[in-house]
Amino acid sequence: MTIDAGVNDTVIKALSAPGRLQLLKLLCSKGPMNVNDMARALSLPQSTVATGIQILEEVGLVESRLAKGRKGNQKICSAVYDEILISFEDKSVNKADDVIEVEMPVGLYTSCDIHAPCGLCSSDSVIGLLDVPDYFLDPQRMQAGLVWFGRGFVEYKFPNNAKVLNKDVRAIEFSMELSSEVPGTNPDWPSDITLWVNGMPVGTWTSPGDYGDKRGAYTPGWWKLEGSQYGKLKTWRISTRGTFIDGVSTSNVTVGDLALEKHSSIRLRVGIAENAGHTGGVNIFGRGFGNYGRDIVMRLYI
Repeated sequence: MTIDAGVNDTVIKALSAPGRLQLLKLLCSKGPMNVNDMARALSLPQSTVATGIQILEEVGLVESRLAKGRKGNQKICSAVYDEILISFEDKSVNKADDVIEVEMPVGLYTSCDIHAPCGLCSSDSVIGLLDVPDYFLDPQRMQAGLVWFGRGFVEYKFPNNAKVLNKDVRAIEFSMELSSEVPGTNPDWPSDITLWVNGMPVGTWTSPGDYGDKRGAYTPGWWKLEGSQYGKLKTWRISTRGTFIDGVSTSNVTVGDLALEKHSSIRLRVGIAENAGHTGGVNIFGRGFGNYGRDIVMRLYI
């Protein structure tokens, strides 16, 4: 759960008491419990626990149900979220007038060529069957927050809003969280991950490995720790001077080479080239996974 400071003040206030934080931590680690068991586990008065639970229920952090006990009904409490993030981003600040930004869900690709190991996950569950490339065509892919495959590519169609506005593009950027892909995890598993724009390869980044040393900031608790947890946030920028990855020159392809003015859409392909030196696969992290909790972002500088 992500809450905005200044918007969800009641939730932040509910989290301000150490006792209520203890209750949430207990429910996250031990699972559903009744008030008496929580009071014993934390050595707190039953009345204190009951009041704390009521406050957490009111702000939607705890849910409760009635169940039969040895002496009538008892209240069983569960934590709704296992992670709560507080955002201090000022969303009232408008982006620059010369930048058009579009965020594309990682599961909203329009074509693909996938080879196992592979799979898709939403923030709630695995989508389809693991290591079965045919499931990459399932309509449920649109819910994906994590996409991974050993070889091949996924391709997205972004709207060319600059053409709609009849504006020239001086630079285009694509940002996404990426890592290599190996069954389990391995920090030393290099992979050459390439981006193509409108069919043209613009640059390759060699991912050092597949990260699983700790859970990603947004990766859900049900996702196994033995799996990929997070990646590196990488930005490809294609300008009039060439293509750069995080500010480092990677190719001579310029924004003019992409002929953006001729196309109503901008095709972005992410994958492993057939002639790649390191074929270590790729994980693409979107909303609900990784350390950044965002999908693929395209920025047009007009």
